[in-house]
Amino acid sequence: MKHHFDLSLDKIQLANLSDSLQREWLCTGENGCYAASSVAGCHTRKYHGLYVAPQPNLGQDNYVLLAQMQETVRQHGKAFHLGVTRYGDIYEPKGHKYLEKFSLMPHPCWWYRVGGVLLRKELLMHKRLNRLFIAYTLEEAHSPTILELRPFCVFRRQHEVLRRPAKACEQVQILPSGIKLRLYEGYSDLFIEGMYGLGFEEKPDWYYDITYWQEEQRGYPFKEDWFTPGLFRMPIQVGETIYVTAGVASFGDQPALRDFAEAFEEGRRQAQPADSALHCLENAAADLIVQRQGRTQIMAGYPWFGPWGRDTFIALPGLTLSTKRFETAEAVLDGMLADRQGALFPNVGTGDEAAYNSVDAPLWFVHAVQRYMMAVPEPERPRIWQKYGAAVMAVVDGFASGTHAGIGLGQDGLVYAAQPGKALTWMDAVVDGCPITPRAGAPVEINALWYNALCFIADSLKQYDAAGAAGFLSRWERPMAEFPERFKAAFWDKQYGYLADVVSDGRGDFSLRPNQIIAAALPYKAISNKICQLVVEHVRQMLLTPRGLRTLAPMDSRYEGVYEGNQPTRDARYHQGIVWVWLLEPFAEACQAVYGEQARPMLEKIWQQFEPALGELCMGTVSEIYDGNPPHAPRGAVSQAWSVAALLRINEMLQS
Repeated sequence: MKHHFDLSLDKIQLANLSDSLQREWLCTGENGCYAASSVAGCHTRKYHGLYVAPQPNLGQDNYVLLAQMQETVRQHGKAFHLGVTRYGDIYEPKGHKYLEKFSLMPHPCWWYRVGGVLLRKELLMHKRLNRLFIAYTLEEAHSPTILELRPFCVFRRQHEVLRRPAKACEQVQILPSGIKLRLYEGYSDLFIEGMYGLGFEEKPDWYYDITYWQEEQRGYPFKEDWFTPGLFRMPIQVGETIYVTAGVASFGDQPALRDFAEAFEEGRRQAQPADSALHCLENAAADLIVQRQGRTQIMAGYPWFGPWGRDTFIALPGLTLSTKRFETAEAVLDGMLADRQGALFPNVGTGDEAAYNSVDAPLWFVHAVQRYMMAVPEPERPRIWQKYGAAVMAVVDGFASGTHAGIGLGQDGLVYAAQPGKALTWMDAVVDGCPITPRAGAPVEINALWYNALCFIADSLKQYDAAGAAGFLSRWERPMAEFPERFKAAFWDKQYGYLADVVSDGRGDFSLRPNQIIAAALPYKAISNKICQLVVEHVRQMLLTPRGLRTLAPMDSRYEGVYEGNQPTRDARYHQGIVWVWLLEPFAEACQAVYGEQARPMLEKIWQQFEPALGELCMGTVSEIYDGNPPHAPRGAVSQAWSVAALLRINEMLQS
């Protein structure tokens, strides 16, 4: 029997705020703008908002412009408020009690029942236009019905909260199609428009102490003030749909669209139906790939991460190659090359705001190019190598000669990296200037990636550049031949039966961590099949969960299995047992390398166990991390690029 996949919630689930406030939805535009909130309609994070968009003049972050749109239905002189907002410990209004159903279609859709009224609300972010659209359809009504819409605005950086300032421009310009406003200089105008002009009653006011309980739990400022310019009021007939849109340009300036209904339908067609886990993940992958500053970029995660170098290269194969979006893969690589400095790529930021503090981003770049070449037909590979080969070899040359942050080759041929107060691998949490998992020395996955890079370059040169191959091999043939024994001597200990996580001063740290699985997963491996098998089995027995791999074995005295508390507390736990989804990709590849077709049942189990996760936090996508302890609650960013990518890659493996 075919498995029924359904991302919808019923009246009972929605009325239970302890449940519905912890489930979220997310809609994104092509430039990284987004709308997000809880399925109950109540914002629980400072990152929630209906129009959160880039403001290039102000910085590289997103900015919350339109915070909320609260609806009221009026019949027979009575008002029924459909919104939900928290003020301190009080929810007012309590519109969730009118909710009949929520469904991801794949855009969010709510049904409200008020007496004889059944109102459907659909919300989407039009990707091409980077505009918010809300469609209100009156499905049932037994008497004249009025719909009122009250917008709330804040105009602030997404990482902050706004308390009513001494000065703000509260003036509203009324347009034939709606209104235009801008609270502060330097921002874009915000246009809120509708198909009938949306009869507007100007009545500026401030609402105080809106409370974000998730920020309170996370130890951040959690109260905010919202500005409302007034309200829209219009009659609505049974069968009629009223469209509302918000953006930083007037809808009338958008080319090639005749009306709001046409634009909404075009936006609706931009994603696949949310009728399977695969379709949801493919939609999530599309949401995470954005066009910004003339580049194609991968957002590390919504709502608070931007484009990160390491995350981009790790996520690229799953997000683009597993979905056959080869042109997108190349565009992402091209964009990242614009910020390369010698051997290094920025870990975070671009241009003047780029930070070059990652030892692994360059090696994951090499791996991404390698995966790209493996994914395309053979005739395409020489062109790809010709385009990216020089940058790939620049990584090796830079590591060999040494870079800043103490990145370079030791006398034993291993790659070392160390910088006081910095964490240079993906386990990068720092509290009070001290890395929690410093891993200074020779990290296991860095050296596995290094060997894989050398072998990939050598084989590519042999196939596509014979002259270049001779020069490369004259320098690297002997170190490559000796590397597996050097790697084994440094990282392997028969007594433990698995690989050290990092080697420093000739001593291995045998904390049981998941980084070693990468050594067993890469196309070119520095370890034998037997050691690969032992690594896979130790990781499977001690680190594997239904949501990913733990970052530290539970038997370790430093193990932390729940990700909660303020930021220093959370950071201290980030890589000390917390589960990361992205590690499932190298785990699956290592299993396939070791067990071949016999690995299929394990991969199928991983896939099937993850389907429920698509409805656990942000509907239709996958979180950044999960608790190490059962029931493995979702934590961190609600939609994470390399988490989505890992599952898409596993699905691709199952289809091959």
